[in-house]
Amino acid sequence: MKPMLPSLTFERPIHSDWLYEVKYDGFRALMEWNSKGISLTSRNGKPLIPQFPEIIKFLLKYQKEFEPFLPLQLDGELVSLENPCKANFSAIQVRGRLKSEEKISEQAENAPCQLMVFDILKIAGKSIHSKPFTARKKELENLFGKVHFNLEADPYTDQLVQIVKAYKDFDELWEQVVLFDGEGIVAKQQNSPWEEGKRTTQWLKYKNWKYVSCYITALEKTNGYFSVGVYQDKKIHPIGQVLFGFKPDEKQALQQTIKQNMKKEDVQFIYVDPAICLEIKYLEIYDGQLREPHFDRFRFDLEPADCTYNRFQFQQKNLPEDLDITHPDKPLWEKLNIQKADFILYLREISPYMLPFLENRLLTVIRYPHGMFGEPFYQKNCPDYAPDFVKTFKHENIDYILCNHLKTLIWLGNQLAIEYHVPFQTIYSKGPSEIVFDLDPPSKNDFHLAVKAALLIKDVLDQLNLIGFIKTSGNKGLQIYLPLQENTFTYDDTRLFTSFIADYLISCDPDSFTIERMKKNRGNRLYVDYVQHGEGKTIVAPYSMRGNEHAGVATPLYWDEVDEKLEPAQFTMDSVINRVRKQGDPFRSYFSTKIIQPFASVLEVLIKNNK
Repeated sequence: MKPMLPSLTFERPIHSDWLYEVKYDGFRALMEWNSKGISLTSRNGKPLIPQFPEIIKFLLKYQKEFEPFLPLQLDGELVSLENPCKANFSAIQVRGRLKSEEKISEQAENAPCQLMVFDILKIAGKSIHSKPFTARKKELENLFGKVHFNLEADPYTDQLVQIVKAYKDFDELWEQVVLFDGEGIVAKQQNSPWEEGKRTTQWLKYKNWKYVSCYITALEKTNGYFSVGVYQDKKIHPIGQVLFGFKPDEKQALQQTIKQNMKKEDVQFIYVDPAICLEIKYLEIYDGQLREPHFDRFRFDLEPADCTYNRFQFQQKNLPEDLDITHPDKPLWEKLNIQKADFILYLREISPYMLPFLENRLLTVIRYPHGMFGEPFYQKNCPDYAPDFVKTFKHENIDYILCNHLKTLIWLGNQLAIEYHVPFQTIYSKGPSEIVFDLDPPSKNDFHLAVKAALLIKDVLDQLNLIGFIKTSGNKGLQIYLPLQENTFTYDDTRLFTSFIADYLISCDPDSFTIERMKKNRGNRLYVDYVQHGEGKTIVAPYSMRGNEHAGVATPLYWDEVDEKLEPAQFTMDSVINRVRKQGDPFRSYFSTKIIQPFASVLEVLIKNNK
């Protein structure tokens, strides 16, 4: 059975009667489950079960739940999910090429793939492919609800069969796709039927192209492809070939120009010196080459020397195209090989996880205009030279920056705002949006005290059925968060709880903990600063870097990582990016926890006991 296919469009497919889904990059797969068992078939009719046995193994665990809905046929994409909006194309390609049953089994166990289901064609033996797309989608959502499957994409769940959510608002979804660096969007007409084997204009794929400025280095004689490259350390760095996107007269003129100006020639290629600059759009780099490259336009405004690998790196990450990064090779740390370009790329990579904690909060940054080689300064007021897209909010005569979008974050990064500090509430909150315990030991050698305090607090939280999240401070301490329902509690309410916890810690171990405000009277005890949690006070945001010698990051942790082996200096720019890719974001359920956090009942008991 051949699947229905979308048509490619270069225009935003925004229409009132269309819906929008994330386009995942993997293997198209039709799943059928009937009396003969489960089959998983590629778009070319090849069986996928031998390569991806984990999908079938997962489904069979829920055979009883699915029984009322069989025979069943689903349409989806088999992927290696990297984040909610992006699949790892390289990883699924590697899996697809494995031959050894032992290696396949090992990968299925240690790095399982997911079936992202976006359509349902048959349920309880009844074919529904001719029904409108909206009706089929509703049927699919009902099915997932009845078998108790989650309705949101999640790369870190054990649920290997997931639903692809449909959005009514193109811009809402597109912002997420760009933020998470996804492949693109599939737009679907609400009344469209599912038509076997048809490439239809009722489904349109709109891709999240990246753009590279490069130059032509050669023409391949046999197929007419143009080889392109960029400069890296003054040497030509090849990045692939391009053929599609040229008009016939453009292609012909280019070929003629290359032949007239050739440097040398061999059996396969005609070579030229770098001279003709182009802009090419592509999806990603795969095996060192541009994937799905299309010519976009000539860049007569550029010299070949402008087409550099540094610039290419920024373009790979889909940075805002009208935002210039100044002095990308500027060193920022004295003893570490971190340039400004590395810091900007860190912000781009971590932005999906960091931005939710900056959104609609009065931002204080610490800027390091000379890196760690000069003096930093705090900045609250938005500078006069800030571009129009930087939004602000006036509070107590200070024009605070609101860092709600990627573009603002990258602009701040270009200003070398290294640290990001936020209050405990949003501009729309009347009280605290969370409780935060800042566990700051007297020195980095006393970090074990922060671990001890955190584990004692975790015991209390567990006994009270409260849900806490923990992160490093990026310096020498730990910070515990309790998300709260918005506009429900006051700082007086939360002070009752923070002082209760402080008293509890001191009662457990007065030699380790203190609430003494005077540093000289604390000795080597950890100061439990419950007063710091108040209106107008700030805390470093999750995933913010810190201006210390090891370039630490305020890193969310899983609770099982908090033990005597924990070392805060291990959480640096590079390690945190790799960590999020492999282990996910420990704070990913933070905002959904606000609704279920049972703080009100705990507060009620505290109030009674304090009367």
